[in-house]
Amino acid sequence: MKNELTVKAIKKGTVIDHIQAKNLFKIISIIGIEKIDTEVFIGNNLESKKHGKKAIIKIENRFPSMDDINKIAIIDPHAVINTIDEYKVIEKKHVKIPDTINTFVKCINPKCITNHEKVSTKFKIQNKDGKIGLKCNYCEKITGQDNIEIIR
Repeated sequence: MKNELTVKAIKKGTVIDHIQAKNLFKIISIIGIEKIDTEVFIGNNLESKKHGKKAIIKIENRFPSMDDINKIAIIDPHAVINTIDEYKVIEKKHVKIPDTINTFVKCINPKCITNHEKVSTKFKIQNKDGKIGLKCNYCEKITGQDNIEIIR
């Protein structure tokens, strides 16, 4: 007989599901989990038919902003945001990669003006169907998906 732990359902809040296990800690950083004072469940390296291993985050009484959803999409385009009310999923959003992003990603080029002056970053998304690349509006350097650094 297999022993399994059951994770408590949340009454109201957000479940971020289908996170690739390798992206969990970047997404934890995005949502600022250290500032959340409600119940949070984090599961990592859980079995997934699609990805082999996945992660999940459940947050009671909190809902991500559109800005946070865009950040999550850049880090893990497979993530799904579920809105929970009265223990039921009332909305399921598959994150979508925006065409452009502003202000929240650091340019990988150390010589870029955005790394030396008070200029907000701006990127165009490259290669939407495969690996994500962010092309800087100022220096045109492409930041690969594995090198994306979120500015908090």
